[in-house]
Amino acid sequence: MDAFIHDYLLDQIPVSTPFFLEIEAYAKREAVPIMEKDSLHAMLQIMAIQRPKRILELGTAIGYSALRMQETLPESEIITIERDEERFSIAQENVRKFGVNQVELVLGDALLDFEKLVHKGPFDAIFIDAAKAQYEKFFDLYSPHLTARGVIYSDNVLFKGLALDELPEVQKKARIAKKMRKFNGFLMDQPEFVTSIIPLGDGLAVTRRRDG
Repeated sequence: MDAFIHDYLLDQIPVSTPFFLEIEAYAKREAVPIMEKDSLHAMLQIMAIQRPKRILELGTAIGYSALRMQETLPESEIITIERDEERFSIAQENVRKFGVNQVELVLGDALLDFEKLVHKGPFDAIFIDAAKAQYEKFFDLYSPHLTARGVIYSDNVLFKGLALDELPEVQKKARIAKKMRKFNGFLMDQPEFVTSIIPLGDGLAVTRRRDG
């Protein structure tokens, strides 16, 4: 996207509250990956229309996106899993500070601790934002636990634009970019689902079941 247009669109996004500005500053300072503002805003807008009652997030990090979803959807229940103990502890503290009961934090690996999560379903929305190399496995494991009208949101699918480049020398330098390109093709080939990719932030894929 043209940088001028991109900057203009970013300027239209409402400024975060002081609570979230503090988390954003911490994430930048400590190099903790959080969802980029424009793709997060787009996802929250879609979720506000969808109105999911129960959301599963794979990849809590420090709790930023889970709490942003809760802010937008205060009636929703959010279950989110993180395997890094230090980040999990920070997420716990952020949830405590935010003062909500609808965000359930789970310490564990989304692949190894699958059983910890699926009995909490089915889910109206699944947000995939964990280990990029495992996106296909996440999709295969958790999509059967999506409600009939549910939506799967996958972040980072364009991976800094590198997932778009087929040049061998680029792909050799970016193994994850190659994985994300493969994942995008995987999504498009799903016979039971329809996917659109929104070119905002680091790329957001929005996947729903086919009608009928």
